[in-house]
Amino acid sequence: MTRRDQAIATLRGKGCRLTPQRLIILSTLSEADGHMDVSAVLRRSRKSYPYMDTATVYRTLHLFKSMGVVTEVAMGDRRCFELTDPQGKHHHMVCRVCGGAFDLSPGYLDAFGAKLVGEFGFTPDLDNFTITGVCAACAHPRRGAGRKAT
Repeated sequence: MTRRDQAIATLRGKGCRLTPQRLIILSTLSEADGHMDVSAVLRRSRKSYPYMDTATVYRTLHLFKSMGVVTEVAMGDRRCFELTDPQGKHHHMVCRVCGGAFDLSPGYLDAFGAKLVGEFGFTPDLDNFTITGVCAACAHPRRGAGRKAT
């Protein structure tokens, strides 16, 4: 089952009405090769439905986020979206220089979460987590030249 199919099943299971516009936006996200901001979702969605407007895209993305099928990631001053990982955890490192986003293995944050629970009795919400900083390509242009953002 594809991520799109899983998202549709989740939305149906939660009683969400699947309008043509919502399905187009869902398809647009599922066909993306990375994170998309609202303007990119709008631009690509208009290829299928030229009358799509910005308000519909915003409302739909926030509805999908509230239902757990879309993840929102802050990339500098932009908000980007992608279909939620069916495994539930999705972490990013976002470069504040180039805006690139890189996936971060959940193992790093599992250890961090366990340390917070052990030391402070605090259980963090680490299902979707973003760390900002400077990527290798921006910090050391020659050394990181072969890395590609997701």
